[in-house]
Amino acid sequence: MVDLRHAAAALEPPSGLIARSRTLGSRRDLVLHGGGNTSTKCTVSDPTGRERTVLWVKASGADLATASTDDFVPMYLDSLLPLQHRETMDDAELVEHLACAVVRAGSRRPSVETLLHAFLPATHVDHVHADAICALTNTPNARTTVADALGEDIGFVPYRRPGFALALVSVLEAEGRTALVLEHHGLVTWGESDDESLGATLELVRRAELYVAARLSHRNPVPRSTSLSPAEREILLATLRGRLSRGRRVVLHVDDRQRELSDRDDVKRVAEAGRATPDHILRIGRRTAVVRQRDVAASLESFEKENRRVFDEHAVQLEGEPEPRSLLPSVVLVPGIGCIAAGANAREARIRAELAATSHAVTATVIDAFGGVRWLDQAEQLEFEYWPLELQKLVSVGEPAELEGRIVIVTGAASGIGRAAAEDIVGRGAHVVLADIDAPRLAETAASFAAERVAAVTGDLADEGTVDEVVRTAVERFGGLDAVVLNAGVASCGSLQTLSQAEWNRALQINATAHFLLTKRVWPVLENQGLGGSLVYVASKNAFAPGAEFGAYSASKAAQVQLARIAAIEGGRIGVRANIVNPDAVFSGSSLWSPELRRARAAAHGLPEEELESFYVARSLLGSPIRPEDVAEAIAFFVSDRSRATTGGVLTVDGGVAAAFAR
Repeated sequence: MVDLRHAAAALEPPSGLIARSRTLGSRRDLVLHGGGNTSTKCTVSDPTGRERTVLWVKASGADLATASTDDFVPMYLDSLLPLQHRETMDDAELVEHLACAVVRAGSRRPSVETLLHAFLPATHVDHVHADAICALTNTPNARTTVADALGEDIGFVPYRRPGFALALVSVLEAEGRTALVLEHHGLVTWGESDDESLGATLELVRRAELYVAARLSHRNPVPRSTSLSPAEREILLATLRGRLSRGRRVVLHVDDRQRELSDRDDVKRVAEAGRATPDHILRIGRRTAVVRQRDVAASLESFEKENRRVFDEHAVQLEGEPEPRSLLPSVVLVPGIGCIAAGANAREARIRAELAATSHAVTATVIDAFGGVRWLDQAEQLEFEYWPLELQKLVSVGEPAELEGRIVIVTGAASGIGRAAAEDIVGRGAHVVLADIDAPRLAETAASFAAERVAAVTGDLADEGTVDEVVRTAVERFGGLDAVVLNAGVASCGSLQTLSQAEWNRALQINATAHFLLTKRVWPVLENQGLGGSLVYVASKNAFAPGAEFGAYSASKAAQVQLARIAAIEGGRIGVRANIVNPDAVFSGSSLWSPELRRARAAAHGLPEEELESFYVARSLLGSPIRPEDVAEAIAFFVSDRSRATTGGVLTVDGGVAAAFAR
């Protein structure tokens, strides 16, 4: 056995193991998102001075592509090897034995396939779910196909759920073999060096790819279904998201690259024939739904009924008497679009789409190359789907964030109140489309967020084309819409005698008409979703308490308030709430308070410009400055379900201006 004493003595996994793991993880056709596992055995001196062999094995759920020190668990091999003499062992015992063998306190949970790595006598062991290998194992005559493609020296292990029994059977099959293929579950290779194990994996995958490719050489191209128009796509996505969000709000990810699959004549066969490997069940379920433009509701209802039937038929055989997981699909194939995946957030939805792409492609390949698919029966599928040991991978830490799964548009998002509102809402778990006319500042704001959480649209919201782009971006990027923060605005100064008509029109256009256009544009999306929604109009104290020489601003903000009230009246029938936030004198980070506006308002109040901010603070009942974060808190209240029983309301964030009390 290779002596790697120096690396192990420091309780650090060997650098070769990390490098080998990352090489495997870099190939998406070998492993995806936490799949596969790797290990290395080396020698270490334990606390008593005895030399012992340590097995470094990948932690459960760790990702090989980004493997690091913390992704591997050190375990004393001599605590694991005696288990080979056991005849049976349930999962609870397995977990207990694995925990007792861990060298380092606080380590992550080791892979459920740890015993397979421990029992194989090689120094280095790799297990991957290579697409080409899974294609061979999902054929009607998998054992024969594997031998024909890879050679008689490759062992074949009929399907068993990972764990103790699979480890025992695999070790027996490995005697005299150079590698193992696990039915429906990929490839296991080993060697006395990192290069030997890695090289075996890459060579066998290459052979499998060539074998499958030779059988696909005469495949006819898939005819394309008619693409949906932008309007049709929007209706379908909004309707689909509404149906899939009945338990909890979801975000959608659209993968147009799967048109080759969704547009097949036998798309339903591809959707229901099975997964590339059972591991995918945990993330994307046992089956994929097929939905067409005009039968979203009927297709999903049929899918749910079938899932319920299968669960009820086999539930008595499942461990722990579980409640059914969601009966709705996680992934959907739509002719004319591709694949649509749903998740609690954009990242989860994207990961599901990527897993679905692999599973769908493997299934389609097997159908085309071998004429049919042989996969797990329904009882085996459910046994894996409800396996408590593997479901632990999906357990999240703590409660989901308040706005997780919500999609919000924020206008005027480049600075001031809009930026603070976006930061607050994203911090609560939402996905946000940022809109503003100031391209540089909007780009700066967008760059401050995680890319998967936001999208940005630059343009004048008084233009219907920009408004259309904002709403379409929300639907295309995230699947729909839950709330809109209508915050964009401008300030126009001047007495009624001196104010130009152009300036009057500009104030009305941006502070009122733009909000009307956006309200009108989001209405069909909210209606098609059927989830209700929240419209938050950021108006002003001036809507109720106007100021001299501020007529255009005050009148346009009053119009915005009335627009909000009408939206509340008309939105009630579809569960859409419309509420108003009235701030005052928010200077920090604001682009509204330009130098010109500061000078004008100071002059209107007969003040030196440098005293303007303190004047506004002093005139309020609370005598405290108003920060953008204060307004953002009020906005978040109206966006969230905390205000689910409130519509047509006005929330003042002005420090207390008696003249502006809502009446």
